[in-house]
Amino acid sequence: MAEKHSPSSLGIICRKSMLCFFLFASSLFMLSWYFVLHSTSSSGFIDLSLLPHPKFTSVIGNGNSSSWNRKDVEPSIGNRAILVDNEEQEENPQKKDDLGGVKCSSFDNNSRHPLKIFMYDLPSEFHFGLLDWKPQGDSVWPDLRTKVPEYPGGLNLQHSIEYWLTLDLLASEVPGIPRDGSAVRVRNSSEADVIFVPFFSSLSYNRYSKVNPQQNKSKDKLLQEKLLKFLTSQKEWKRYGGRDHVILAHHPNSMLDSRVKLWPAIFILADFGRYPPNIANVGKDVIAPYKHVIRSYVNDSSDFDSRPTLLYFQGAIYRKDGGFARQELFYLLKDEKDVHFQFGSVQKDGVGKASRGMHSSKFCLNIAGDTPSSNRLFDAIASHCVPVIISDDIELPYEDVLDYSQFCIFVRTSDAVREKFLLNLIRSIKKDEWTRMWQRLKEVENLFEFQYPSREGDAVQMIWQAVARKVPAIRLKLNKLRRFSRFGTQKDGELRKIPSPGNFW
Repeated sequence: MAEKHSPSSLGIICRKSMLCFFLFASSLFMLSWYFVLHSTSSSGFIDLSLLPHPKFTSVIGNGNSSSWNRKDVEPSIGNRAILVDNEEQEENPQKKDDLGGVKCSSFDNNSRHPLKIFMYDLPSEFHFGLLDWKPQGDSVWPDLRTKVPEYPGGLNLQHSIEYWLTLDLLASEVPGIPRDGSAVRVRNSSEADVIFVPFFSSLSYNRYSKVNPQQNKSKDKLLQEKLLKFLTSQKEWKRYGGRDHVILAHHPNSMLDSRVKLWPAIFILADFGRYPPNIANVGKDVIAPYKHVIRSYVNDSSDFDSRPTLLYFQGAIYRKDGGFARQELFYLLKDEKDVHFQFGSVQKDGVGKASRGMHSSKFCLNIAGDTPSSNRLFDAIASHCVPVIISDDIELPYEDVLDYSQFCIFVRTSDAVREKFLLNLIRSIKKDEWTRMWQRLKEVENLFEFQYPSREGDAVQMIWQAVARKVPAIRLKLNKLRRFSRFGTQKDGELRKIPSPGNFW
């Protein structure tokens, strides 16, 4: 007769079986991790992200979240900018990169492909012809190996980004020109990430927006009409309704007559002051810096004590729209002994005077004028004069990768126009803090420099990288629109159809 087991003996057997199973499973788990780590280390790479961070372990172990510090687990975003806190930079100066803790090169040519750009071969009347350059033979572009057409000086320069970007794309096809490779021109539009429209719209507005007595329309308006007709007839525009096109309209009044019909494209702008949000917005468009007009402060050996002027402003004082704060501040500050607040223009050596004034000032005012932005901010950066920004609606270039609070002071307009508020704030900033911001200005100034040939980390390359960061959102939208197209279930022309402004984004 079979032996019967009591309930207690059965429980012991079950517990022993479970213990054996647990030990066996744990052994297999540890063995598998051994082989994984062994194989990855032998290949020269261990993914440390798979392992727990020691700081996280200590936080979990002692249950005290206050022991965790942001700097202990530094975020990494591939080649995107990494904004590092000031405390870490001071404790580990050897880890700072050339920009003082802000790595702004989004594209590393060893690991990422440059932005591929198809550029229309527009007739020269849309670009270098506006500089009085005459094409040779059948080519619509200048031969950069022989001579580069010059851009007019003065205030024209501040909106000249169209010139520098076009030159950079042309240079990408010329062997031997030393330039950085954030963007390259491709000849097949189907291979391109974006389509570039080389219309010097700001120059067209500055030079040809007035109607001559013998004309019914200005030359600028006629060029916009011709451009609109050309673009909307191209297969590249029809393919996606212009959503992958890049159009330059840096001057606030440029493309004034055609922007409403070209809104699906990516605009490169100075700000959104004269655009309704359904035509231009931070979601789809790119804010680019002005080219500074005053001289760069080369070999700046100044310090807090050698800059006698506390606060500097020179420019137009009476402005419309959002610029009312200028005149309010003028009456508040004009009699302060260590403040320079005067009317100024480019006439009678105005640029030279502004250069000398900014170079000898600790802080420089950047106040909203007719639009939220002005060239004065970039003049201040080039002067290493700490910018004081009073413009509630300002949008700043590449702010998604650059922390302006490290080298600029932002003041709300409602606070700035309060008596003594601004001066008390500025005077509360002591020598050490000012010196830190002054040093940061010297570290980031190259991000706002336009030059030919372009160099790594300059304004041209930063703008291309800002455009590249818009590409994933464009592809997402276009891919969603393609969902029903492969097997013919999409309505005819659905991808090409342009919805009402704002619906795309």
